[in-house]
Amino acid sequence: MSKKNLAKKVLSVLLTSALAVSIAGCNNSSGSPAVSSAASSAASSEAEASTGSKVQINVYRDSFNLAAPDSAEVAKIQDAINDYIGDKINVEIKLTDVGSGEYTDKANLALSNGEINLLWTASWQQTINCDNLVKQNAVYDISDLLKDTTLYSAMPEGIWTASKYSGKDYFVPVYKESAEGYDIMFRKDLLDKYSWDSTSIKKLKDLEPMLADCKTEGLKYPYLTQKTAMFHRYYLNDFDFFSQDSIMAVDRSKDEVVDVLGTQQYKDFCTLMCQWAEAGYLSEDDATKTTTDTTTQTQDWGISWWTDVPNNAEATSRYGQDVVMAPITDKWAHSTTTLGSCFCVTANSSEEQAKACIDFMGLLYTDQTLADLYTYGIEGTDYDLNSDGKVVKKGDMYNHSAWESCSVMDLSLEDGEPDNKVQLYTDFNTSAKTSSAAGFRFDKTDVEAKYTACLNVFDQYGYILENGGYASADIDSTLDEYQAALDEAGYQDVLTEAQTQYNDWKKSK
Repeated sequence: MSKKNLAKKVLSVLLTSALAVSIAGCNNSSGSPAVSSAASSAASSEAEASTGSKVQINVYRDSFNLAAPDSAEVAKIQDAINDYIGDKINVEIKLTDVGSGEYTDKANLALSNGEINLLWTASWQQTINCDNLVKQNAVYDISDLLKDTTLYSAMPEGIWTASKYSGKDYFVPVYKESAEGYDIMFRKDLLDKYSWDSTSIKKLKDLEPMLADCKTEGLKYPYLTQKTAMFHRYYLNDFDFFSQDSIMAVDRSKDEVVDVLGTQQYKDFCTLMCQWAEAGYLSEDDATKTTTDTTTQTQDWGISWWTDVPNNAEATSRYGQDVVMAPITDKWAHSTTTLGSCFCVTANSSEEQAKACIDFMGLLYTDQTLADLYTYGIEGTDYDLNSDGKVVKKGDMYNHSAWESCSVMDLSLEDGEPDNKVQLYTDFNTSAKTSSAAGFRFDKTDVEAKYTACLNVFDQYGYILENGGYASADIDSTLDEYQAALDEAGYQDVLTEAQTQYNDWKKSK
């Protein structure tokens, strides 16, 4: 297939996908705003709830592992938690579990009614994600309340720094892996067969002798991108991609927002990918997004990529075959790495309730008994302990995971988790570098339509370039076309807005 026809094929796939998304969007009922200013104002005037001398807080969380949590069991766990914390902190909780399918709708309604004090959310969550909550003034500024607390001391300061919005603390990250980094992933059987030295890989071009072996092996996908644009992953050491795309970023060497397309790194990367495609190392299936999500579970590939995690050994069970990782980037803590799971105090809460939320979270993040109750439920009913003292979930009525519950530092291990899990997470997080742009968040409000238009242009040019979909000889002319299409979509206004916001943010630090 010619490169011109390939581009047309990709565009056809993109248009079909866009139509499907549009149709699905018309049927999506979860698009209501998180909380109206009127409702927030009304909620904030309500008297704070308390029972006796205890400050009562309403805790609202998503149930990912159960479609329909058992409300009676949740109530028992709530009571068990209150019994346990009763002589430790002056707090009593009201716990609400909601299945993921209903969570955003019910959370929106509860927020509007002022019924939540402590809310679980995430940067990626629909309608009640971190950005939306801040924009709608639905979260409480806990910056001053955090000082000298058990909660603040429970996590490294870099985690708090990366979680800030305009220098303020609105969210409490769930303490798990709190940095981003990427590895090259090899099938171990091939690594052993060809005696590859994975430790020798310092840059992408170092993979070429191994890719040649993969081609000789007759593999369909010597290098598998998993239908993913990889520039903003592989080049973390050079840039902070604050908008999580390859359009613009903070250049770490200059500490300023730059047009990524104009960098030598972007040209070199796209050229390399197109050369690999021409050499038969990279299949057009990735450029046309026709590889499947289960391709990594086959033996059709030789080398791919992996998001670095504290326990990389989990990839072997995920893919059903032994794999070996080699880091290709450092690990970086930045504005999006810490808020993949977090809690916030809602704006309708009184100061006393906000303090109670922080006290509860401080105990949750440092006390194993409370962490186990909150995550796993009641021993003997919701889980058992095996002979090694590890948790074996029953999961019928109450079932949560560490990543959306608390800190991994004080939670009992589940069956199958490594004994050194805590050390793995400690090493992972403490070895991460904190980006100079950590805490900066680009507010796209004034350029939202133009930014969206630019992302559409990326789908037409950038994604294909990063997956080897053009002739390497045409890189210069294609980049020129790409830049012109971006500019026509309003890119320069988006870039200027981001640069202005970043410079203002640096001054305010």
